[in-house]
Amino acid sequence: MEALKIYKPADIEKLISKRKGEVKFGEKVQFVSSLDELKNTSAQYVLLGIPEDIGVRANHGKPGTSKAWKSLLGALINIQVNRFNDPNKLLLLGELECKGFMQKAANIDTTDPNYLLKLGDLVKEIDQMVAELIEIIISAGKIPIIIGGGHNNAYGNIKGAAKATNAPINIINIDAHTDLRQLEHRHSGNGFSYAIEGQFLCKYSVFGLHKNYTPEYIFKEMDFSENLEFLLAEELLQFPDELNRRFQKCIENIDDSKFGFELDCDAIADFPSSAKSPSGFSINQIRNFINMISKNENCAYFHICEAAPDEMSTGQVGKTLSYFVSDFIAE
Repeated sequence: MEALKIYKPADIEKLISKRKGEVKFGEKVQFVSSLDELKNTSAQYVLLGIPEDIGVRANHGKPGTSKAWKSLLGALINIQVNRFNDPNKLLLLGELECKGFMQKAANIDTTDPNYLLKLGDLVKEIDQMVAELIEIIISAGKIPIIIGGGHNNAYGNIKGAAKATNAPINIINIDAHTDLRQLEHRHSGNGFSYAIEGQFLCKYSVFGLHKNYTPEYIFKEMDFSENLEFLLAEELLQFPDELNRRFQKCIENIDDSKFGFELDCDAIADFPSSAKSPSGFSINQIRNFINMISKNENCAYFHICEAAPDEMSTGQVGKTLSYFVSDFIAE
């Protein structure tokens, strides 16, 4: 697959902060030299980066999500190998080559009346790459962990997972938004709409939806469909002691078959993301949700998206995302 940069140990060697008497994750994590080798590895999880923010910009959002992958990578490979962290569970696959697409997006005149449409055309090309790769990984019996990038990549995840399992899949999405906007040009706000339209998505549950940023037509659409449900952040956060029980119930509603787990960092209060909000879940609450869902055998993939670190926050964003990944692969 030409669009995939498969990592070698040498690609992360200089990022590892070695220390006498300690073993860091990056020193023991697994690698492959080709996608054909996936089936033969003992690792259950496959880590993949999608460093782009084209879908976010196509949705009138702020750029920056392209930087999340490198933030995560620098932090994750430096966590300690110990009785709680087993690097043999994880295969560091690499990243989708998005530099060409990012350059094309940068060359589009923002005053062009077709600016958003042209960005959407680039998103469609990325969709195809993501869907193909996710299908390959899941077909090899592995669970992909995808680090975005914008939430536009949910469409490729869902399509690839559905094709690998030969059936529409269910989704639980921790998110401030539904991303069920209209079927216009492709962007980060309509990935789930396109997944429904393509018959790749069956049940869809949004956990922590913000009422102030959801159009009425989407509320009506979700009320009308028996396969769409939402739980408002405003109601959930009133009773924090009930959060885990409510989330477990949400999982039970969609885990009757294979499902994908989407985590949009916009749902985390004060977190550097494409649509940063002062209201939302805490990082520790999110970690509890991840621990709960990671134990479910029907979970087909985990997608973390919309983190948008800047120079000041990249270290903390990387650490946070590495907690999310290590929590997901823990026993």
